[in-house]
Amino acid sequence: MDQVLVAFDLYGTLLSTASVAKALAEHFGEDQANSIAQLWRRYQLEYTWRLNSMKKYEDFSEVTRKSLHHALAEHGVSLDDEQADELMKQYDNLSTFPDVEPALKKLAANPNVNCVIFSNGTKSMVTNSVRSSDDLKPLGDVFKDIVTVDFVRSFKPAPEVYKYLAQRTQKTGAESSMWLVSGNPFDVCGARAVGMQAAWVDRQGNGWQDKLGGEPTAIVKSLEEVEAAIEKFAQGKL
Repeated sequence: MDQVLVAFDLYGTLLSTASVAKALAEHFGEDQANSIAQLWRRYQLEYTWRLNSMKKYEDFSEVTRKSLHHALAEHGVSLDDEQADELMKQYDNLSTFPDVEPALKKLAANPNVNCVIFSNGTKSMVTNSVRSSDDLKPLGDVFKDIVTVDFVRSFKPAPEVYKYLAQRTQKTGAESSMWLVSGNPFDVCGARAVGMQAAWVDRQGNGWQDKLGGEPTAIVKSLEEVEAAIEKFAQGKL
């Protein structure tokens, strides 16, 4: 297999944003915390798409904070600024999914694979997450670079952010040799639209449901299947 660049989405792929519910539960109880956490994530993503449509940009940290307050308001509750700040800090220590550690160790041992992180987050936000997460910090050396969208000032799935990834990794014109690994269908569609390969992580086993096209090159139920999927594609078996 020739040298392959594998770009991992961070939030929702390596790090579980649902794990922030533990901190929310200290304020609102477990049941309401889980509901708030889900809505927080929904608005976090929805805000990025709205901003893209309006040709506007705000740092992902601000998007995350505003979507938190939106989710809280819909539940009829609120937090003061200090409490919100503490919750924001939880994004520096999100839990990884169980398949992350074995998968990354396997890929790190493959000399033909170069791994990077590719995220909507700001460089400081993502760097903090990688360096501060108790789960991800020991695996930080696996990644050769951290590529974020704040330089482009647009969010996934805008094509310019994937083109920036190619530029940053010296792959412009060779997008078909790049792989995105993401648990987010919109991210997979964005990568495929610019000619990248993409592995969608279907941990729930629900199958691909997106109807806008741009189906993943491979569907994996665990990150541990990513290396084999890339090998199969290289051999023309996928």
